[in-house]
This record gives sequence, C-alpha cells and structure tokens, in this order.
Amino acid sequence: MATSTAALASGMITAAERPTKDDISLAAWSLNQSFFVGKRWKNLDLPRIAREQFNISGLEFVNQFFENPTLEYQNELKRNLNTHGVTPVLIMVDDEGNLAAVERQERIQAAIAHRKWIDIASYLGCHAIRCNMGGATKDWKSDADLVDRAAESFNDLLEYASDADLNIVVENHGGASSDPDILVSLMKAVGSDHFGTLPDFGNINSGDNREEVVRKLVPYAKGTSVKASWAADGTNPGWDLDRLLKICMESGYHGFWGIESGMAREGGPAGVSAGQPALKDLTPDQIWDNECKAVRLTKAAIERVVFNKPSA
Repeated sequence: MATSTAALASGMITAAERPTKDDISLAAWSLNQSFFVGKRWKNLDLPRIAREQFNISGLEFVNQFFENPTLEYQNELKRNLNTHGVTPVLIMVDDEGNLAAVERQERIQAAIAHRKWIDIASYLGCHAIRCNMGGATKDWKSDADLVDRAAESFNDLLEYASDADLNIVVENHGGASSDPDILVSLMKAVGSDHFGTLPDFGNINSGDNREEVVRKLVPYAKGTSVKASWAADGTNPGWDLDRLLKICMESGYHGFWGIESGMAREGGPAGVSAGQPALKDLTPDQIWDNECKAVRLTKAAIERVVFNKPSA
C-alpha cells in the first residue's frame, strides 16, 4: 500500500510497540459525566488535568471528546501534552460503524471510518487505537461467521496502520466482545504482533467468572482498563480489584494501567447499594468531585498493588 497519511504526518516512522515499563494512565472516560453534564472541561484541557489534578503521566483519549480535530487543534493538543509532560497512550474509538457487520459493504465503511483515528493517534504519538469488535446479533454464540468477518475488518485496519507502526486493540465492551473465547479466537485469526486486547475489569457478561475472563484476555493485552465503581465508603463492592490487578501481574503484563473509574450509584453497573445520590440530583461541582475521588481511589489501588506503594 502507499505510505499512509499517518506516516507522512509524523515525519518519521517509529515503532509503536506496547509500552513495557509500568506506568499509570488516565482514561478520559473517567471524567465523562463532568464533560457531558457539567461541561467542566474540553479535550485540550486533559493533559493539564491529568498532571495537575492527579499527577498522572499517561492519557487515554476518547474520540467523542475531540471537538474539531484539525491540524492546528492537534498541534495545540501536542503542545499541551509536552507542556505538562504527559504521554498520549491511545484513542478509544466509538460510533464509527460495525466492524463485524453481516454486510461486507457496511464492514468496509466502518473500517474506512476508523482510519482518521489511526492518522490522529499516530500524529499525537499514541501507540494504539482501541476499537469495538461489533457484531450482528445478540445471540453471538450461534453466529458462526462472526470471528471471520471481524478478522477481515481488523486486517484491513492493520494494513492501513502498518506504515505508522500503530497497534490496534479490542476491548471487551459487552456482548460478543465480552466473550473471552470469541476475543481469543479473533486474536488467533488475525495473528498480528500489532493486534491485541484491552482487558476491561468491568465489562463482563452476566454469568461469566470475572477473574477467568481477565485471565484469558490478558496474555494478548497491549493495555489494561482498570475499571472500578467505588462506594461512598471507599470500597469497590462489585469485584475484587486487587485480585484482578494481581492476575494481570501474574500473567507477565507490563505497560500502562489505565484508570477508568467512577462512583457507584443506586442501580449502577455493579448493581450495588452504594448509598449515593443519582446523577440527576448532583450539582456540576459534586459530579466533578465524585469523578476526581474515584480516579484517586483507583490510582491508589494500582500504586499499592502494582508498585507496592503503601497507602497514604
């Protein structure tokens, strides 16, 4: 293929191997409520927030937060990253089509729609973009061609990303993608060193064993999504966060430990009685304070377990 715009834009082709030194990154989704509801920050503010609010040196962007990613916008974002000494880790890509759709033309269009994020990730200096596998039906276990269709799309993305040496990663993000056997089959079907998983501690299908899901996915991991849903008392009642971190460590994982956290609410993802008000009953300042508290609690757990740092 011809040299991609990602490679041209970067001015040089550099290896985008998964980072092998342990560090902590902030997934921008941790602050999504203060973005959508509180209107408190913009994407350009994230490098400053990561450093000044949390002293975190890695950032995982979300494509939904990019207001207008023109070249000048990307240059400003790069300047902000450099000013605050923050490393761009990856871009989480949503709403760009179904990469495992039954209709081939739909899959092709979805793959094409993802290309701009490969270009942007490469220009910013990220090592990867995170994609969703997609699928056609809720009953994915009877969808015999699902893995083959997804593999075709991801091979297309990997070919486009090859000149930029960028990684493509898939998160367990509900349904078929949260079936670890499906994702492992996809990893084997594609078989590329630049293709991997982003194990998410929270997105587990009902009835599955959370620890076993993480254990199956982490050998292919090029990042981790350390999801936590904190109760008001500072506990994470939905799952054993420490145990999941240790499973990743025992597998030999090294790299960024991405914080994707929040404060649990009644009827929230963990299904716990957290004793906290519903989102609609919170002020913008309370929403921000809750998100900051959750990030700090998750960071403390990672520091304690992964970095053997005593709790404050």
